[in-house]
Amino acid sequence: MKIQNITRHLLFITFLLVTCHLSLVTEANAMHISEGILPLNWAALWFALSVPFVAYGIKRLKDISKIDLSYKPLVGLMTAVVFVISLMPIPVPTAGTCSHPGGTAIPAILLGPSITVLITGVALLIQALFFAHGGLSTWGADVVSMGVMGAFVGLGVFRLLRRFNISLAISAFFAGLLSDWAIYLTTSVELAAGIRGNEPFMPLFAKIAIAFIPTQLPLGIVEGVMTAGMITLLYKRRSDLLVKFGVIKAEEAIS
Repeated sequence: MKIQNITRHLLFITFLLVTCHLSLVTEANAMHISEGILPLNWAALWFALSVPFVAYGIKRLKDISKIDLSYKPLVGLMTAVVFVISLMPIPVPTAGTCSHPGGTAIPAILLGPSITVLITGVALLIQALFFAHGGLSTWGADVVSMGVMGAFVGLGVFRLLRRFNISLAISAFFAGLLSDWAIYLTTSVELAAGIRGNEPFMPLFAKIAIAFIPTQLPLGIVEGVMTAGMITLLYKRRSDLLVKFGVIKAEEAIS
């Protein structure tokens, strides 16, 4: 399928970016929320919140795969895309974590938020097990911020803008931008709530959120461009797929 070729090209490009970035890194840094950062009670809470979303994603995957045999390979390719895109750590001093693109807006627009949460959960688990990026105890918190918030905000922004007849590219750009920023606002909430001890929540939350700004402001723009580019490429090459996924109406497709 042409969609697989397009996705492989995106994977190849992002793989090169990751390779170039990691070749310049002289010190290993954990990305997402590092192992051990969150107290056990908070880690358990975020894990409990993430499990229903992941379970529903599994159910949706099984249901759709029964009627569409091409769906699982596409989900696998999108998982690889999210895995590679989110494997670009940029350390954030004082925040106990790293900035990086989320990549969840693309599958959210194409496959929906429930499948995207599952995709994110798998990508984060592999990163924690084999790359020491994030952690097993903080997996639930990372799924909530990157998967749940990233996917639902991204798709919500995209659909809202499309409802006002905003162009496909601009809608996808803001979906990627605000999805990325939503991930890091949620991460700031998770970190502040978990490590504040007896201190007030809001001052620590503000400090962590501000610490993300120098890296996340430009990264959000980059992710917006990346999302717009991918959706626009599919529109030009395989608009029928966007119709199939309900991204555009049949009359909007390029014949």
